[in-house]
Amino acid sequence: MMTSKNLLVELFVEELPPKALKKLGEAFANGLAEQLKAQGLLNTDSQTTAYATPRRLAAHISHVWLKAEDKAVRQKLMPVSVGLDAAGHATPALLKKLAALGADVSNPAAAVAALKRAPDGKAEALFYDNLVTGATLDTGLQKALEDTIAKLPIPKVMSYQLERDCALPGWSSVHFVRPAHGLVALHGSTVVPVTVLGLTAGSTTHGHRFEAALSPVPIVDADTYAATLARDGAVIASFAERRAEIVRQLTAAAATFGKGIHPIEDDALLDEVTALVERPKVLVCTFDKEFLDVPQECLILTMKANQKYFPLLDAQGRLSHQFLVVSNISPADASAVIEGNERVVRPRLADAKFFFDQDRKKTLESRVAGLDKVVYHNKLGSQGARVERVRAIARGIAARMGDAQLVAQADKAAMLAKADLVSDMVGEFPELQGIMGRYYAQNDGLGNAVADAIEDHYKPRFAGDTLPRNTTGVVLALADKLETLVGMFGIGNLPTGDKDPFALRRHALGVIRMLVEKDLPLELEQLLQAAHTVFGAHITDATTALLDFMFERLAGSLREQGYSPQEVDAVLALRPQRLGDVSKRLGAVRSFAALPEAAALAAANKRIGNILKKEPDVDAHVSEILLREPAEIALCAAMKETVPAADARFEAGDYTGALQTLAALRTPVDAFFEGVMVNAEAPELRLNRQGLLKRLHLAMNRVADLSRLAS
Repeated sequence: MMTSKNLLVELFVEELPPKALKKLGEAFANGLAEQLKAQGLLNTDSQTTAYATPRRLAAHISHVWLKAEDKAVRQKLMPVSVGLDAAGHATPALLKKLAALGADVSNPAAAVAALKRAPDGKAEALFYDNLVTGATLDTGLQKALEDTIAKLPIPKVMSYQLERDCALPGWSSVHFVRPAHGLVALHGSTVVPVTVLGLTAGSTTHGHRFEAALSPVPIVDADTYAATLARDGAVIASFAERRAEIVRQLTAAAATFGKGIHPIEDDALLDEVTALVERPKVLVCTFDKEFLDVPQECLILTMKANQKYFPLLDAQGRLSHQFLVVSNISPADASAVIEGNERVVRPRLADAKFFFDQDRKKTLESRVAGLDKVVYHNKLGSQGARVERVRAIARGIAARMGDAQLVAQADKAAMLAKADLVSDMVGEFPELQGIMGRYYAQNDGLGNAVADAIEDHYKPRFAGDTLPRNTTGVVLALADKLETLVGMFGIGNLPTGDKDPFALRRHALGVIRMLVEKDLPLELEQLLQAAHTVFGAHITDATTALLDFMFERLAGSLREQGYSPQEVDAVLALRPQRLGDVSKRLGAVRSFAALPEAAALAAANKRIGNILKKEPDVDAHVSEILLREPAEIALCAAMKETVPAADARFEAGDYTGALQTLAALRTPVDAFFEGVMVNAEAPELRLNRQGLLKRLHLAMNRVADLSRLAS
């Protein structure tokens, strides 16, 4: 076989959408490699390297064959009874099938003789052996390019026109993420003659718009692509290398201001900036210190979101008046670039200061009435109506968790929690809702319990986010999320597939986390029912469906934490309403499963459950007078000693101890099933034995459904 060579494919385009660039680059490279591999054009040890810059998608794929190996393929045609007549001659259906496969059917007898017969289920079938010619790189790469481009995760497709050649006057439409202007395809140093998006492959590309040493930039061979672009095109082609260079420069620039000074950490911002520059240059800029009187969240957000700047923070996380800019040009004198960025950011910060100053002229409480004019949902009314529901739910939760002071604080915080939605600052920067509410509450002299709760009631905002910092915040966060969940389920607005516009999955996990991690003395079903009561008759009671939804979220979360499906199923099968107990129950189940008695008891529990399913109305009552067999007498005696001790440990919250105590029943349970006929002919004996098993089943399954542990 011929020697393989490395392949380089580059698509040169106009500026790509920065938030999509990383995924586009990976999808382009991986898609080409997968398509070539599927056609047998890659060696087994082939490696793929993706490149992506603001103006190019490229892939370097090693060990690519010029032609794939020919392959012998056996193809099933049809049953013998269909393909051959009684005399063994080919039927028209068989000849038609062979012709479609390219076989020579000019001599039907010879064509039939070349076929193979083999069993296929209950019948015998005809098979056709054919040698399939391996794909050439020219045709294989053409197919790979077309298929890969068609499947790219393009956020929004553009349509543009290409001018046809003079023989075909007019224009033709092309659909792609951005207009494409160049195509490079090199197998080693040889151009692969492929075409796509109206472009024909060549060996030249373009570098940096302003700083390239050559234009166009010739690529000698596939392996010199990245180095040539860096040298002659002033472009770092690798997204990962460019990102790492930005991090290095940001860190170095921050270090010049002293120990502890560091750029803000934001992976999404870093990825976006990496997608905006081809050869990064970090510059240090400043703004007037007077703006530091504005809450730093406002300044940070406007610098990040609007300008793509990196604010600098000190060791305590406080904003400094310096910030870093990642430039795409590297002039000898950068002063003009620095001054330009400082001039651009000043009005942005001035706007933030103006909004902050104006907002503080009105109290939060004076803004509450304005929420009546803000639509929450057309079936659930305004934000003002929603606030009243959240207040009622919060008061109920606070009454269960604390005293009159907590009830008053929770009610106050709930009344004001959404008031910042009608402030100028949040109108300009919706991401600051809650955060600004806290600042304005402090400005109104409301105290930290209420102010912190206003900010924290949105928490947890995402996986791994912190929980509210005080009890008032926990009460309000629960009330807010419960109102959303109960309301949306009550009007049938449920998540479907990947669509969850009201973030109900996140809200459910937030409620679960607070109940679990704060070990709150609250029962889940009671919370949902109480929240539903607040809505009155305006919505359907969807408590059952919502409970199922929340336990599904809890089960998924527990499995992600490392608990086995059997452990999770055993505990959640009982639908424990105090979610703070769940982790303790899981720990108890794990300890129980490690005991030598566990497997036998779990199997016995499953057997008992199956027996009782046939007699659902059995009463857990045992008459010792009716105990006849030694094994049932022994089991009853063992239960009289063991069950009360296990129950006492259960009531004390010692779930591990409760299950370990029950392990002592293994021997008498085994003996019972070996020596006692449960379904005795005498009705009184049968009911008594079933009652004994019912009592045992109830005792064994207080912590978890142990039958779920049976293999």
